[in-house]
Amino acid sequence: MKKTYTAKPEDIKMKWYIADAKGQTLGRLAARIATILRGKHKPIFTPHLDTGDGVIVINASQIKVTGRKLKQKVYRRYSGYPGGLREVKLEVLLAKKPATVMQLAVQRMLPSGPLGRDLIKKLRVFADDKHDLTGIKPVVLEARK
Repeated sequence: MKKTYTAKPEDIKMKWYIADAKGQTLGRLAARIATILRGKHKPIFTPHLDTGDGVIVINASQIKVTGRKLKQKVYRRYSGYPGGLREVKLEVLLAKKPATVMQLAVQRMLPSGPLGRDLIKKLRVFADDKHDLTGIKPVVLEARK
């Protein structure tokens, strides 16, 4: 009888990737990044463990969206108090905080709970092409067409 493989801490090796968001579609890039953060691209993937790699995203302000999402997509948060619902359109959020748009897109594709909170810490998003993480020597993540 075969046993299910479970990755051991000594088997897990973390790498860093850098993704250029310039001209790429938000959802497609976010899905690719979520896969890498989760570790699903590795043969040692284990669902309940953090086997993934880190990702740096640059040029988040130059991401593109399709259709009428720019005008119609709304980000909502609710404080729990009466009148505490806050809404902001994608167009406004992209102009003010472009890194937040990318962060939320990836975060909402990850599992909720302790594992998801650990995974999102390995994502760094920058609005332009300057970042302070040159010391880790990230591998370039090729754009899919």
